[in-house]
Amino acid sequence: MPSAEGHITAKLVLGLGCERNTAPEEVIALAEQALADAGASGRDVGLVASLDARTDEPAIHAVARHFSVPTHFFDAATLEAQSSRLKNPSKVVFAHTGCHGVAEGAALAAAGCDAVLLVPKIRSVRATAAIAGPAGFARGAV
Repeated sequence: MPSAEGHITAKLVLGLGCERNTAPEEVIALAEQALADAGASGRDVGLVASLDARTDEPAIHAVARHFSVPTHFFDAATLEAQSSRLKNPSKVVFAHTGCHGVAEGAALAAAGCDAVLLVPKIRSVRATAAIAGPAGFARGAV
């Protein structure tokens, strides 16, 4: 939905992946970096999304609490359905999860078919993050 200034006013989706028992501080820092790369802030985040194999991962929930947003988890088949839209598909990730991209796939799946990757996958030592949202996203428009 356009704002009075003509900007799209949809929230961003932060897609996350991480190894088991990754320190929450590492994932929060990576999420903050992804937002900075998008020219966005925590106020622009509407949802944190990931693979359903991470529903019990404390770091994913810590990021959602950090931004005061809900989480949503997708099965591997749903994330794999996004494979043609991924910027960084990985055969290694597919071998471990059954989908070619967790962070990018989750962000795109949650943001919808008209969304684009605003920040393709970035990495820390044990985690990945990506941001999807409207093609016309402009900071401060949400």
